[in-house]
Amino acid sequence: MILVTGGTGLVGSHLLYKLLKTSNKIRAIYRREHKLALVKKVFSYYSADYESLFEQIEWVEADITDIPALQRAFQDIDYVYHCAAFVSFEPDKYHVLRKINIEGTANVVNLCLSYQVKKLCYVSSIAAIGHQQNPQQLITEDTNWNQDADNSVYAITKYGAEIEVWRGTQEGIDAVIINPGIIIGPGFWNSGGSSSLIKKIYKGMPYYTHGVTAYVNVDDVVRAMVLLMQSLIKNERFIVISENLSFKEFQQQTALALGVKPASKEATPLILGLGWRLDWLSRLLTGKRRRLSRQMTRSARSITKYDASKIKNALDFKFKPMQVSIEDTCQLFLDDLKNGI
Repeated sequence: MILVTGGTGLVGSHLLYKLLKTSNKIRAIYRREHKLALVKKVFSYYSADYESLFEQIEWVEADITDIPALQRAFQDIDYVYHCAAFVSFEPDKYHVLRKINIEGTANVVNLCLSYQVKKLCYVSSIAAIGHQQNPQQLITEDTNWNQDADNSVYAITKYGAEIEVWRGTQEGIDAVIINPGIIIGPGFWNSGGSSSLIKKIYKGMPYYTHGVTAYVNVDDVVRAMVLLMQSLIKNERFIVISENLSFKEFQQQTALALGVKPASKEATPLILGLGWRLDWLSRLLTGKRRRLSRQMTRSARSITKYDASKIKNALDFKFKPMQVSIEDTCQLFLDDLKNGI
């Protein structure tokens, strides 16, 4: 039997749909019942029979920080896809991020060992990989992590979570780690995650930057996960990205697919510096959640280019072009918009 943590997230829901095409029994963890509707929504993009597909999954209410609940979920499990995570770049969310991303992953790893799980796949992030001094030099799986760098709180905790997985491999569990870029896919327009970028651009984003990072389609992410789990590959990690694009290029392609006006003003270092300071002040005075941190503004301007050669060579893997991914995802967003999302 297969267990999927984070089954109601972007990656988890698409992974579940992919796994339903296999003959394996599937169990998935959820934390909040209303999120289950999002899984059905994702299934409906790809099948008219989404209700019956959804019913094939054995759902378990659990939290990866709740060991007794997790123990119930791990009964009779052979393979685990660990997708559950907390995504935030707000500095004051550091302790919550540690609790979920590091301690929660440690719990999953420990139970994999206790229940003699055959293989674990952990969904990490390119944020957990180091950066090159030369921005034009491609970042690979072997690029060293610099703990003294100005890393975001999210990156620190995803790196810490990977350490827990590597610890598990030393204690006997076979595991693979994937490090996807910004994941583009449908169904989570209001989540605040990467899918919400589509909605934000549709509503209007006046500023762009020339910073560069990596993007990937959610279908490619889950396909890579399944292929790695089915392979003999173990105790390795893989960058999973389709293309390196500037934020300006991504915004322009997305705006074109949505039929809206693209960003026309550059967010200069001065504007970004003023922006994160005002955001910090707003948080101090009103208690509102941070939307812009110093690390986020640095990332928006930095050029980080990643190399996916390892997974391409290991699995003869071919990625969907980002322009196609953007167009397909934007069309689904527009269809949902007509139906009143």
